[in-house]
Amino acid sequence: MAKPVLTISSKNYGAWSLRGWLMCRLAGLDFAEKIIPPDDPAMKAEMLLLSSSMLVPALEHGGIKVWDTLAIGEYLNEIKPKAGLLPADAKARAHCRAISGEMHSGFSSMRSSLPMNLKARFPNFKIWSRAQTDIDRVVSIWRECLKACGGPYLFGKQPCIADAMYAPVVTRFMTYDVSLDNVCAAYCKRILELPAMQEWIQAAKQEPEEIDELDAEF
Repeated sequence: MAKPVLTISSKNYGAWSLRGWLMCRLAGLDFAEKIIPPDDPAMKAEMLLLSSSMLVPALEHGGIKVWDTLAIGEYLNEIKPKAGLLPADAKARAHCRAISGEMHSGFSSMRSSLPMNLKARFPNFKIWSRAQTDIDRVVSIWRECLKACGGPYLFGKQPCIADAMYAPVVTRFMTYDVSLDNVCAAYCKRILELPAMQEWIQAAKQEPEEIDELDAEF
């Protein structure tokens, strides 16, 4: 059978691509990357419209094509059940799906005000009230999950779909100098230290500067 292929966009700007890619890494899937060019309409749609339901990332595996990040996560959980992408406990599993779905469809003010940009740093960045409301909700989710399971990840000892869904938020908090309490700061540090995240970040830093409009604050 041919090697699975994951189609993604920019590693510096592509929040949804990061989510799908990280899920594949956490599942232990051996896959090839197909990176679409900066002028591709699907890439610009992911970057500029900040939609949760574009055709990137997309996974092709054994004649099956899956797009939409949550669908990729559910598919990976089916083919790699031992990877633990979803918690074994039914209550925790339902909660994991709920907060992943909330990330999938919500937080539009935070996304638009703090676009993912791994190369940039904005110390003392001015955060507007609507974006701050989204940030407050994110950290509330993190605190609740970490308290319930004891950490170090949102649902226990290993990262899962929910951690992948919130990983781009971790990078946003780093880029825009978002103030966090010790619990949430420690969680962000753990996510950034994941080998897969380090791999993604290093690749992002090597990307050429080709998408000037994304450096604007919007």
